[in-house]
Amino acid sequence: MTVVDIFYTLDLIGTGVFAASGAIAAGRKGLDLFGAAVIALVTAIGGGTLRDLLLGRHPLFWIADPAYLYAILLATALTILWTRFWRPPTGALLVADALGLALFTLLGTNAAEAFTSSPVALVLMGTLTGSAGGATRDVLCNEVPLILQSGRLYATAAVAGASGYLALRHFGVAASHAAYAGMTLVAAIRFAALVLDLRLPVYKIDKGA
Repeated sequence: MTVVDIFYTLDLIGTGVFAASGAIAAGRKGLDLFGAAVIALVTAIGGGTLRDLLLGRHPLFWIADPAYLYAILLATALTILWTRFWRPPTGALLVADALGLALFTLLGTNAAEAFTSSPVALVLMGTLTGSAGGATRDVLCNEVPLILQSGRLYATAAVAGASGYLALRHFGVAASHAAYAGMTLVAAIRFAALVLDLRLPVYKIDKGA
Protein backbone atom coordinates (compact mmCIF):
# COMPACT_ATOMS: atom_id res chain seq x y z
CA MET A 1 0.00 0.00 0.00
CA THR A 2 1.38 3.39 -1.02
CA VAL A 3 1.59 6.43 1.24
CA VAL A 4 -1.30 8.00 -0.69
CA ASP A 5 -3.43 4.90 -0.08
CA ILE A 6 -2.55 4.93 3.62
CA PHE A 7 -3.57 8.57 4.05
CA TYR A 8 -6.75 8.04 2.04
CA THR A 9 -7.75 5.06 4.18
CA LEU A 10 -7.02 6.98 7.37
CA ASP A 11 -9.05 9.91 6.05
CA LEU A 12 -12.09 7.70 5.51
CA ILE A 13 -11.64 6.16 8.97
CA GLY A 14 -11.39 9.61 10.54
CA THR A 15 -14.50 10.70 8.67
CA GLY A 16 -16.41 7.72 10.06
CA VAL A 17 -15.14 8.29 13.60
CA PHE A 18 -16.17 11.95 13.61
CA ALA A 19 -19.53 11.05 12.08
CA ALA A 20 -20.07 8.58 14.91
CA SER A 21 -19.28 11.27 17.48
CA GLY A 22 -21.84 13.53 15.82
CA ALA A 23 -24.49 10.82 15.86
CA ILE A 24 -23.85 10.13 19.56
CA ALA A 25 -24.10 13.85 20.37
CA ALA A 26 -27.37 14.08 18.42
CA GLY A 27 -28.78 11.05 20.21
CA ARG A 28 -28.03 12.54 23.59
CA LYS A 29 -29.96 15.66 22.54
CA GLY A 30 -32.92 13.56 21.40
CA LEU A 31 -32.82 14.65 17.76
CA ASP A 32 -34.69 12.73 15.07
CA LEU A 33 -32.92 10.55 12.49
CA PHE A 34 -32.59 13.40 9.99
CA GLY A 35 -31.15 15.65 12.68
CA ALA A 36 -28.66 12.95 13.66
CA ALA A 37 -27.57 12.60 10.04
CA VAL A 38 -27.10 16.37 9.71
CA ILE A 39 -25.02 16.60 12.90
CA ALA A 40 -22.92 13.61 11.82
CA LEU A 41 -22.37 15.21 8.40
CA VAL A 42 -21.24 18.62 9.62
CA THR A 43 -19.02 17.03 12.27
CA ALA A 44 -17.29 14.83 9.73
CA ILE A 45 -16.77 17.34 6.90
CA GLY A 46 -16.77 20.69 8.72
CA GLY A 47 -13.04 20.92 9.38
CA GLY A 48 -11.95 19.65 5.98
CA THR A 49 -14.41 21.94 4.21
CA LEU A 50 -13.07 25.00 6.04
CA ARG A 51 -9.49 23.92 5.21
CA ASP A 52 -10.29 23.51 1.51
CA LEU A 53 -12.07 26.88 1.34
CA LEU A 54 -9.16 28.69 2.98
CA LEU A 55 -6.64 26.99 0.70
CA GLY A 56 -8.72 27.57 -2.43
CA ARG A 57 -8.93 23.85 -3.05
CA HIS A 58 -11.76 23.05 -5.48
CA PRO A 59 -13.85 21.02 -5.76
CA LEU A 60 -14.20 20.37 -2.05
CA PHE A 61 -12.87 16.96 -1.03
CA TRP A 62 -16.27 15.43 -0.35
CA ILE A 63 -17.68 16.69 -3.64
CA ALA A 64 -14.72 15.33 -5.59
CA ASP A 65 -14.98 11.94 -3.89
CA PRO A 66 -18.45 10.77 -2.74
CA ALA A 67 -16.82 7.95 -0.77
CA TYR A 68 -16.60 10.38 2.15
CA LEU A 69 -20.37 10.83 2.16
CA TYR A 70 -20.89 7.07 1.99
CA ALA A 71 -18.52 6.63 4.96
CA ILE A 72 -20.53 9.21 6.91
CA LEU A 73 -23.86 7.55 6.14
CA LEU A 74 -22.51 4.10 7.03
CA ALA A 75 -20.93 5.27 10.29
CA THR A 76 -24.11 7.14 11.25
CA ALA A 77 -26.34 4.15 10.52
CA LEU A 78 -24.08 1.76 12.46
CA THR A 79 -23.88 4.16 15.41
CA ILE A 80 -27.66 4.57 15.54
CA LEU A 81 -28.13 0.79 15.30
CA TRP A 82 -25.55 0.18 18.01
CA THR A 83 -27.01 2.72 20.42
CA ARG A 84 -30.52 1.35 20.00
CA PHE A 85 -29.42 -1.93 21.61
CA TRP A 86 -26.48 -0.87 23.75
CA ARG A 87 -26.13 2.35 25.66
CA PRO A 88 -22.81 3.97 24.73
CA PRO A 89 -20.36 4.41 27.60
CA THR A 90 -20.29 7.83 29.25
CA GLY A 91 -17.01 8.76 27.65
CA ALA A 92 -17.79 7.37 24.17
CA LEU A 93 -18.28 10.82 22.65
CA LEU A 94 -15.02 12.14 24.11
CA VAL A 95 -13.09 9.06 22.96
CA ALA A 96 -14.48 9.27 19.42
CA ASP A 97 -13.78 12.99 19.34
CA ALA A 98 -10.18 12.51 20.53
CA LEU A 99 -9.51 9.89 17.86
CA GLY A 100 -11.12 12.06 15.17
CA LEU A 101 -9.07 15.04 16.33
CA ALA A 102 -5.85 13.02 16.07
CA LEU A 103 -6.62 11.66 12.61
CA PHE A 104 -7.94 14.86 11.06
CA THR A 105 -5.25 17.12 12.48
CA LEU A 106 -2.47 15.19 10.80
CA LEU A 107 -4.39 14.51 7.62
CA GLY A 108 -5.23 18.19 7.36
CA THR A 109 -1.59 19.15 7.88
CA ASN A 110 -0.47 16.69 5.23
CA ALA A 111 -3.11 17.86 2.73
CA ALA A 112 -2.10 21.50 3.21
CA GLU A 113 1.52 20.72 2.31
CA ALA A 114 0.51 20.75 -1.36
CA PHE A 115 -0.49 24.43 -1.04
CA THR A 116 1.99 26.00 1.38
CA SER A 117 5.36 25.35 3.00
CA SER A 118 4.84 27.77 5.89
CA PRO A 119 5.05 25.82 9.17
CA VAL A 120 2.66 28.23 10.91
CA ALA A 121 0.08 27.92 8.13
CA LEU A 122 0.42 24.13 8.09
CA VAL A 123 -0.12 23.85 11.84
CA LEU A 124 -3.11 26.20 11.58
CA MET A 125 -4.63 24.18 8.74
CA GLY A 126 -4.14 20.95 10.66
CA THR A 127 -5.67 22.39 13.82
CA LEU A 128 -8.67 23.78 11.93
CA THR A 129 -9.22 20.48 10.13
CA GLY A 130 -9.14 18.59 13.41
CA SER A 131 -11.24 20.93 15.54
CA ALA A 132 -13.71 22.85 13.37
CA GLY A 133 -16.10 19.94 12.77
CA GLY A 134 -16.35 19.11 16.45
CA ALA A 135 -16.85 22.76 17.32
CA THR A 136 -19.70 23.01 14.81
CA ARG A 137 -21.26 19.86 16.27
CA ASP A 138 -21.15 21.29 19.78
CA VAL A 139 -22.65 24.63 18.72
CA LEU A 140 -25.52 22.95 16.86
CA CYS A 141 -26.14 20.76 19.92
CA ASN A 142 -26.17 23.86 22.17
CA GLU A 143 -22.99 22.89 24.01
CA VAL A 144 -19.84 24.88 24.74
CA PRO A 145 -17.35 23.67 22.10
CA LEU A 146 -14.61 21.48 23.54
CA ILE A 147 -12.02 23.77 21.96
CA LEU A 148 -13.34 26.68 24.06
CA GLN A 149 -13.81 24.91 27.39
CA SER A 150 -11.68 26.56 30.05
CA GLY A 151 -8.15 25.22 30.22
CA ARG A 152 -8.86 22.04 28.25
CA LEU A 153 -5.98 20.60 26.20
CA TYR A 154 -7.80 20.36 22.88
CA ALA A 155 -6.41 22.74 20.29
CA THR A 156 -3.14 22.46 22.21
CA ALA A 157 -3.03 18.75 21.45
CA ALA A 158 -3.66 19.42 17.76
CA VAL A 159 -0.93 22.08 17.61
CA ALA A 160 1.53 19.74 19.33
CA GLY A 161 0.76 16.85 16.99
CA ALA A 162 0.99 18.94 13.82
CA SER A 163 4.23 20.56 15.04
CA GLY A 164 5.70 17.16 15.88
CA TYR A 165 4.83 15.89 12.41
CA LEU A 166 6.55 18.84 10.73
CA ALA A 167 9.60 18.48 12.94
CA LEU A 168 9.98 14.82 12.01
CA ARG A 169 9.49 15.61 8.32
CA HIS A 170 12.20 18.28 8.59
CA PHE A 171 14.63 15.61 9.79
CA GLY A 172 13.80 13.29 6.92
CA VAL A 173 11.28 10.94 8.53
CA ALA A 174 8.85 9.40 6.02
CA ALA A 175 5.48 11.13 5.82
CA SER A 176 3.51 8.07 6.93
CA HIS A 177 5.73 7.42 9.96
CA ALA A 178 5.73 11.09 10.93
CA ALA A 179 1.94 11.17 10.62
CA TYR A 180 1.52 8.12 12.86
CA ALA A 181 3.77 9.75 15.46
CA GLY A 182 1.82 13.00 15.25
CA MET A 183 -1.52 11.22 15.60
CA THR A 184 -0.24 9.30 18.60
CA LEU A 185 0.93 12.54 20.21
CA VAL A 186 -2.44 14.26 19.69
CA ALA A 187 -4.36 11.29 21.07
CA ALA A 188 -1.97 10.84 24.01
CA ILE A 189 -2.25 14.49 25.06
CA ARG A 190 -6.02 14.51 24.66
CA PHE A 191 -6.52 11.26 26.60
CA ALA A 192 -4.11 12.41 29.31
CA ALA A 193 -6.12 15.61 29.64
CA LEU A 194 -9.33 13.60 30.01
CA VAL A 195 -8.00 10.98 32.41
CA LEU A 196 -5.69 13.16 34.51
CA ASP A 197 -7.71 16.38 34.15
CA LEU A 198 -4.70 18.22 32.76
CA ARG A 199 -5.40 21.87 32.00
CA LEU A 200 -3.66 24.98 30.76
CA PRO A 201 -3.44 27.97 33.12
CA VAL A 202 -6.60 30.04 32.86
CA TYR A 203 -6.34 33.72 31.93
CA LYS A 204 -8.85 35.75 33.93
CA ILE A 205 -9.29 39.44 34.68
CA ASP A 206 -11.28 40.35 37.77
CA LYS A 207 -14.43 42.27 36.95
CA GLY A 208 -13.52 45.04 39.35
CA ALA A 209 -10.10 45.59 37.77
